[in-house]
Amino acid sequence: RSCNPPVGNLATGRTPVTLTTCGQNSTELYCFYPDQNLRHQVSHGCGQPRCTKCNANQPDNSHLPADMTDDFFANPISWWQSAQGVHREEIRLDFETEFYLTHVIAVFKSPRPAAMVLERSQDYGQTWRPYKYFSVNCTATFGLQDDLIEEGSMCTSRYSDAVPCTRGEVIYRALSPANKIEDPYSLEAQDLLKLTNLRLLLLKRQECPCPGSGLVEKPQRFAHYAIYDLIIRGSCFCNGHAEECELVNRTGVMENVVHGKCVCRHNTAGDHCEKCAALYNDQPWKPGDGKTGAPNECRKCRCHNHADSCHFDLSVWLASGKRSGGVCDNCKHNTEGHRCQRCKPGYYRDRGKPMSSTEVCKPCACQPMGSANATFSRSWRCHPKTGFCYCKPGVAGPNCDRCLMGYWGFGEHGCRPCDCARDCDQHTGNCFNGYDNEPFFNIPIGGRIPDLVQTPTNESEEEWKWNDHEQGFSALRHPEKCVCKEKVLGSVTDFCQMKYAYVIKARILSAHDKGTHAEVVVKVKKVLKSGKVKIARSNRSIYPESWTNRGCTCPILNPGTDYLIAGQEDSRTSKLLVNMNSLVKPWKAYLGKQVSDILRTGCK
Repeated sequence: RSCNPPVGNLATGRTPVTLTTCGQNSTELYCFYPDQNLRHQVSHGCGQPRCTKCNANQPDNSHLPADMTDDFFANPISWWQSAQGVHREEIRLDFETEFYLTHVIAVFKSPRPAAMVLERSQDYGQTWRPYKYFSVNCTATFGLQDDLIEEGSMCTSRYSDAVPCTRGEVIYRALSPANKIEDPYSLEAQDLLKLTNLRLLLLKRQECPCPGSGLVEKPQRFAHYAIYDLIIRGSCFCNGHAEECELVNRTGVMENVVHGKCVCRHNTAGDHCEKCAALYNDQPWKPGDGKTGAPNECRKCRCHNHADSCHFDLSVWLASGKRSGGVCDNCKHNTEGHRCQRCKPGYYRDRGKPMSSTEVCKPCACQPMGSANATFSRSWRCHPKTGFCYCKPGVAGPNCDRCLMGYWGFGEHGCRPCDCARDCDQHTGNCFNGYDNEPFFNIPIGGRIPDLVQTPTNESEEEWKWNDHEQGFSALRHPEKCVCKEKVLGSVTDFCQMKYAYVIKARILSAHDKGTHAEVVVKVKKVLKSGKVKIARSNRSIYPESWTNRGCTCPILNPGTDYLIAGQEDSRTSKLLVNMNSLVKPWKAYLGKQVSDILRTGCK
């Protein structure tokens, strides 16, 4: 709920400033009529006047501004008194911060002024605005109508009568029937109630109408203002987010003093709870709602424990449909982003740890010489989600630390293609001429795999046959016969340059020799990418373009095994093709995640 600090006397513990004080330069004589003779009607006379001296430097004879704001129960007959003969006097109370005013009561020892103005400042005395005008004759003095005639007028004659000649009160209520406010924290309420300074301008003195007072000797000795008590009721200003307040820039504890620094709740901060706390800026700050009681708490930013503060960004707020506008400041633990939700360049996400872990971002382990600088995001050394490094041309490996098959000369510019029909030595570039040194081969379409091993004498023709008498070929049946040079998952750039039409996860069901071509029946389990040929999660055929009459497809496709397959398509015949440029790898979850990330973020 919205909160309201208690109301107290703002004048307690604070000393007003006045233009004059009696006896401030030297001892003054002044005269007055005893209180007991003045509290009622004075038609029978005011009694015998009494005269005494006033000196601001003598405690027993001083009447200082602080006497107006002392404890009126403990010191009921202490008062402030102006110098003699002044007509215009000013009493000003300066606060160290903003407060809310409810009402003002001034109890005069002298007759109340014939004209007076109560003013407030909201900018520490730079500008002033009136709360109320007080006058015996509002129209003649201020050109305003009397509120006794016109309700809501800025002027009143209610508190300007000379009688009673002592202990007459002047009262101002900030909230009155004329000033109805439903929400005390609205801008309208703040304009009326909030203040940093309060000022009473005493503009016209008047004498007590005592019979025979004209015969008094030296009437100027009665010509002064005097006030017993100045009571200013109000509270600290907390925007509906605090119920208590503490000292502002002061030391010591003063009893009954209304302090100005709010003890904020609702995740707010500031002397007046006028802003959200450091890590709670996910939506715009609002004051508590004094009408409905809604607290309008500040909401925590989602920084995954990687930031100590955040700020509100209007553009982010509007872009989210006014759901979240917090932007985290100075993300720690090698994270970045509006919510510290991703690893910064040079680091990647450790999927084994929660996003809130201080060790969620691990440094990239890329080989500097083999890593590419000109990636699709130049600042990334490795993929921020997988740690997969971006390799230079001809370079392979998760860390870009070796040459691709068919390349050699690992160095600053990557690796160079072998100038060979087959593979070459990765260090010297010398071609492998004998089969003993090279276990990998490029198999042309319809070509024959070289005889690496002589056919065992006990191998029968029946071992090659499937039940339907079609020529079956599978590395599973004769793994020692099937050797292919396979495509590896190199850098993001290499993968994207292949422009694969489809990427699927599929289980190999069977393989068949159709004479003019091979056909492999697969069960599609997941479609990561598709082109013009529609792919459903069901059984369908794919067509290897590289196959052998020894019972092998290249790349190798073993029945009963799940593969990640990326290849081209023939949109005219709606066929999915597999060839030596295709990526065919036994399915691994991390491999699927890598390729998914590359498809989503890398290939634009």
